[in-house]
Order: sequence, then structure tokens, then C-alpha cells
Amino acid sequence: MLQNEVNIQSIDDVFADELLDRKINNNLFPTNESNPSAAYQLVSDELILDGNSRQNLATFCQTWVDENIHKIMDECIDKNMIDKDEYPQTAEIEDRCVRMLADLWNSPDPENTMGCSTTGSSEAAMLGGMAMKWRWREKRRKEGKSTDKPNLICGPVQVCWHKFAKYWDIELREIPMEGDRLLMTPEEVLARADENTIGVVPTLGVTFTCQYEPVKAIADALDQLEAETGLDIPMHVDGASGAFIAPFVEPELEWDFRIPRVKSINASGHKYGLAPLGVGWVVFREASDLPEDLIFRVNYLGGDMPTFALNFSRPGGQIVAQYYNFLRLGKEGYKRIHEACYNSAQYLSDEVAKMGLFDIIYDGRGGIPAMSFSLKKDVEAGFNLFDLSDAIRARGWQIAAYSMPSNREDLVIMRILIRHGVSHDMVDLLVKDLKRTIEKFQNFPIVNSVDEASASTFNHG
Repeated sequence: MLQNEVNIQSIDDVFADELLDRKINNNLFPTNESNPSAAYQLVSDELILDGNSRQNLATFCQTWVDENIHKIMDECIDKNMIDKDEYPQTAEIEDRCVRMLADLWNSPDPENTMGCSTTGSSEAAMLGGMAMKWRWREKRRKEGKSTDKPNLICGPVQVCWHKFAKYWDIELREIPMEGDRLLMTPEEVLARADENTIGVVPTLGVTFTCQYEPVKAIADALDQLEAETGLDIPMHVDGASGAFIAPFVEPELEWDFRIPRVKSINASGHKYGLAPLGVGWVVFREASDLPEDLIFRVNYLGGDMPTFALNFSRPGGQIVAQYYNFLRLGKEGYKRIHEACYNSAQYLSDEVAKMGLFDIIYDGRGGIPAMSFSLKKDVEAGFNLFDLSDAIRARGWQIAAYSMPSNREDLVIMRILIRHGVSHDMVDLLVKDLKRTIEKFQNFPIVNSVDEASASTFNHG
């Protein structure tokens, strides 16, 4: 037995191990192997310095999952979802999820349409955007027209659409916020639409305010535009959050494939789909809405596999966990969970309004389970929202404060998201902490607070 092995085996307490009892240079690749218990302890201790994800009310992402999902993730840790020949049942489960979502979102032919899982909603959004560009380009070519000036119309969007426009050389016609109008409207869409518009992207749960944009009204306006001009402009719905909420809580709301102009939808499974981090979905209304030219077929892993994704190898656990949630919860379970979140969000909004210092921007009604607010202009609060965001961290709460985008940079708001795992009792604790923090500011006002015009702690998560 080597001397090093004797030393490792003779250590009774992991903190006496040489990996933990002295300073290490963690910028250089280690030369020697280490005691696995000590290596684990070192990494685990560093993670203590992260925030408590359950108190992170700035993120849309799921931070609580049940014990069975932990088991599923462990069982799938070695499954590469792209290897459909080696893991055919994981591939089948992915296809089932696509068909279930197509049915949930009212595809006219849910069993035969196209779609796939992704690493998240941003990748799914880009796939939907690519399909819009490919369809527009093919149509223009058949008409013998130029294809060098495509544009995309959207409201105030998450950064992924800015990336999409830049990466695929598309003019992004983003509708700016103006005055009290913080969303896309039919009138603003029509003012920007022309023959080079590859599509219109309304958001079901705008990142900044959490409200739903009026998908049906925009589709009706585009129908009228086509009747008058012949311009047939499709829509892609960015349902990153709302696509996993509206079907259960507001099934009568028309935003999905019931609208023929909606050709594709993206959603985050790891947000209000309740799956662990690392899964999104894109689904097309009909198979013909996905251009064949975007589908690749590879066979080096053992079989002919059609793929439509920006990524290749990735874990299958999140997909299987998503399927587990569908089976466990069904429409009834999702509805019950999301309604509990709405109740807490609306209670929080009402309590914040009672404090008298804030204007409520969104009160948890007509969008996703969340609320947002700004400081009243006519009050001397003794702090700004960046100060409040910073101070409330002393109790572990992470809450986003940020200035709004183009034309409303003057408006600074605070956004609080309520997800599955954020109980009503936790929300009540937050209300008490907000009141205590505000009282402290009133007794000891901030003299040199952060400049709201220049600071931003916006979290796109």
C-alpha cells in the first residue's frame, strides 16, 4: 500500500485532510488526486456562499422539486438524450411530451405535428424564429423577390430575441414602452409591418412587468391587414412562462394554436412547467410549419435520427422529469398549484399597496403569478428601489430592481415572482421583512443612495 493511501485512510476527520487544512491554489489544475470526501466537503462548503434559491424571487426558474424528481434525475444522469438509438425510451418520452404540449396548446393535429425539447426557452425561441425566417425566405424566393432585409416585430422582450436578431442578421423592430403603454399593441404592430416582416412575436408573460400581451387582438389586426393588403404575416408566441400557466388557469384565453396565424410556441419547462433546470420546448402548429431544410439526420450513433436543435449531447433527466410532472399533476394538479401561486402573488400585491409608498404596476391579475411596483414620485421614502433590493438581502431575499428599457428608462420597478415552492407563509414573512426594512430606512434614510438612472440589477432569469 502506498504511503499516500495510508495517510488518507488514517484520517478520522475530513477537516484534518491536507485538502482542507491549508490554502490551495484553485487556479491551477491539481497534480495529485485527493480524498473524495475532502473534495466533496470543499466544494459543498463553497456553495454555502450562494444565495438560498428558495428565497430568490427574481428568477422565473423552478427552485423546488419533489423527491421523486431527485430520484429520476439520478437514474438518468448517464442518459444522453440525443442518442436515440441507445436510449429509445427517453426519445419516446420526449416525443410524448411534444404531443402532449401540442394537445394542450390546441394544435389541429397534435399527434402528427413537430417539436422538440431544448436546453431552455431561449433556444426554443431561436428555433421558432429560424423557422419563421426560413418560411419567409422561401416564399420570397418563389415570388422572385429580395430576401436581404428581413425584420421581426416584438414588444419589450427578453434578451434572447436580441441575440436571435443579431445572430441571424434580422432587423429587430422592438416596440418601445411609451408613457403608460408597457406592452405590444395591435396599432404599434401594424405601424411596423411590411413585406419583409418574417413574423410577429407577442409574449405571454413579459419579462419586465409579467403581463400577457394581447395575442388574439394582434392576430385579428394582422387578419385585417392581410384582407386589405395581401400581406400574410405569421406569429410565434413566446410563452416562456405563460404557456405553462394559461392553459390550466385561463383555458378560455385565446393565445395558442386556436389562432391559425400562430405557427409556433416556445415555453420553459423549468419555469412554470415545474421541471428542474435545463429543459425548454418548441412546438409547431402543424408539421408543415417546420421547414424540412432545418431538420438534420445523423446516423453515427447507430440509427437515423432527425434532429432540430442548436445543441447536441445533453442529459435526458429533465425531459423525463417533465413527463413525470405531466403524469403526476395533469391539468387539475397544474391548475391547483398555479392558483395557489396567484393567491399569494395577489395577497403580496395588496399588502405592498397598503404600505402607501408604491404604485402597483402589475398586481398578479392578467399575467403570470407575480407582482411589480415602483416608488411613488411624490413621497420622500428615504431610499430607492435599488437600496431596498440591496437591504432586503440581509434577510436572504433576492428581489430584482431595474430600470425599464427604451423610452421608459426613467421608470424603475421592483418585480417579485411567486413560484411553486414559495408558500403563502413565506410571502407573509417577506411582507414583514419589507415593512421592517422600510421602517429602518425611514429612521435612517439613505443619503447617498444608488443612482436609479444608471444602476440596474435586472435579472432575465
